[in-house]
Amino acid sequence: MKRTVMAGSLATLVVLVAFSVFLASRHPVSDATNAPSPLLGQRAPAVAGAELGGGTFSLRSELGHVVVVNFWASWCAPCVQEAPELSTFSWQSRARGVKVVGVVFNDNVSSASAFARHYGSLYPSIVDSGGVIANHFGVTSPPTTVIIDRHGRVAAMLLGATTAKQLAAVVARVTS
Repeated sequence: MKRTVMAGSLATLVVLVAFSVFLASRHPVSDATNAPSPLLGQRAPAVAGAELGGGTFSLRSELGHVVVVNFWASWCAPCVQEAPELSTFSWQSRARGVKVVGVVFNDNVSSASAFARHYGSLYPSIVDSGGVIANHFGVTSPPTTVIIDRHGRVAAMLLGATTAKQLAAVVARVTS
């Protein structure tokens, strides 16, 4: 009886360790999906507003730069996955004249501010009161990422959590 309990416990422990190793070694963030949009090739709608923590942002003042606009919310699980990826991309691409801006989607300011502080956002995020900016871009849920070229035209739209590697590839394509 004692050996049976010991063997069962050991087998359970082995299964738990193997499952833990599996979970720790997988890559939960998958590439976002390129989405067709009637905005592709068109002048980007206005993106302007108050930044979390103060200041203002205006897409108009960023002409000449590639701008990555990411719609996110603190309650969005895929947004949690991609937050470190966006900060990494923002940090790595800053010297190449690429700007990243977040747009808070259907969230309250205190939750969004806490999210940005917790995940160490390395780029500004603006509050989209009433969802006006999201509506102009046709965004229905976060995360959605829009890449705007140096001329202010929508060059790509990505649905779902994105990665620094995927953003770098899309931006390289847009700038070539």
